[in-house]
Amino acid sequence: MTPDDWAMSLSRELDNVTPHLETLNLRYEGKPPIAFLHPAIAAELGERLQQVVINWPRLVVGALEERLDVTGFRVPGDDSTGTRGKELWRIWKANRMATGSQQAHVDAMVMGRSYIVVGSNPDDADTPLMTVESPRQMIASHDPATRKVRAAFKRYVDRDPITGSIMAQYGALYLPDATYQYSRLGNGAWQISDQDEHKLGRPPVAELLNQPRIMNPMGASELADVIPLADAASKAATDMMISAEFHAMPRRYALGFSEDDFTDEDGNPLNRWQQIAGAVWSTERTNRDDGVQVGQFPEAQLSNFHSTINLLAQLVGSLSGLPAHYMGQATDNPPSADSIRSNEARLVKRSERRCGSYGEGHEDAQRIGQRIVTGRWEPELMGLETIWRNPATPTYAQMADAVVKLVSQGILPIEMAWEQLEYSPEQIARMRAMQDDAVTRVTEADLRALTTAAPQPPTGALEPARTVQ
Repeated sequence: MTPDDWAMSLSRELDNVTPHLETLNLRYEGKPPIAFLHPAIAAELGERLQQVVINWPRLVVGALEERLDVTGFRVPGDDSTGTRGKELWRIWKANRMATGSQQAHVDAMVMGRSYIVVGSNPDDADTPLMTVESPRQMIASHDPATRKVRAAFKRYVDRDPITGSIMAQYGALYLPDATYQYSRLGNGAWQISDQDEHKLGRPPVAELLNQPRIMNPMGASELADVIPLADAASKAATDMMISAEFHAMPRRYALGFSEDDFTDEDGNPLNRWQQIAGAVWSTERTNRDDGVQVGQFPEAQLSNFHSTINLLAQLVGSLSGLPAHYMGQATDNPPSADSIRSNEARLVKRSERRCGSYGEGHEDAQRIGQRIVTGRWEPELMGLETIWRNPATPTYAQMADAVVKLVSQGILPIEMAWEQLEYSPEQIARMRAMQDDAVTRVTEADLRALTTAAPQPPTGALEPARTVQ
């Protein structure tokens, strides 16, 4: 396929998947459509009806993402000071990937995947550029034999800042040997505006996949099982608020009247909702006065809605692995730290799984970056490892106590203990420098003490002879 064929094919495929991705994104942002409500009721209530949104999708994603923090990279065969690892971390920080990785993780959980694009830096040849990309703007094609990325296409638009209308559309096609920049005006054809012959042998694109499967390499959303339950909970909560209107103003009934009898102060007829929720009814006397009867029904109870929402919360917790206290189901203080760890066991394991799949994407991006810097693929980087903060929730005192015991028994070197306590590469470098400086100061002090001390007579030396008078 020619570059133009790839651009047109991937652009059409992006058009096909965008509606589904937009739906997932809106659900994560807490903007679902009003579900389970009859259109006639919605039209009758108008602006008076405000849907209550229980945004469990954001909770499910946030509970996982909050436990995923990259703290460094480890290169096999690196020297004792971790020179290569520190260099990769420098590149990571230079590209602001501490924030970018969090955004990539969220998009991957919400929409099944996200991307990292790596390119050369015209201002600093030793620092390749890395940008995270959303699947709403980018799509990749996989080789059916190897399941590796064989082409990727990113599409974005330039809008008028005043009217918001699209002025131009741009695209970038990533192929194994070159990157092509595209542009088009209106609905015209894509035109190549620039190209970069990088000769990498693969597209400079790394994927962060969420729950990929053998026959579904594009990943799956964390929200697939949660959205129906969240919609049902939002519906129950909205119904509860509508019922609260009747609870504060119990249902009334009037016998012996017609709809024409209910009017406002100007004589205009009231609609059904105004008749139900109105504080005062004004009617005209008619020949039906003898048969008129007005009253009200008992107040409604809302406990049935509470039970429904609690049941749905339990289902969401069981599907997503969230502990009961995350879902508001347990408000008592836990009896011990062990009970907290037991409740969070599934959530921690799910987080560790994400560390594995997302770590592969971050490591792939670093390999591409080093290929751009050095001009060759480095075999030792195939064993590159992403270092993550512990996704579990042990206390710092527990971690420190365990590490001290391992160091005191000679099982763990002191510098490995620093990593276990999750110090950043910059902090470890400072501690190493401080340790070396302390050793240097002690050595210099010892030398000064030796050179300035008064000479002492040798042990057992003979005293000078005395003169006898």
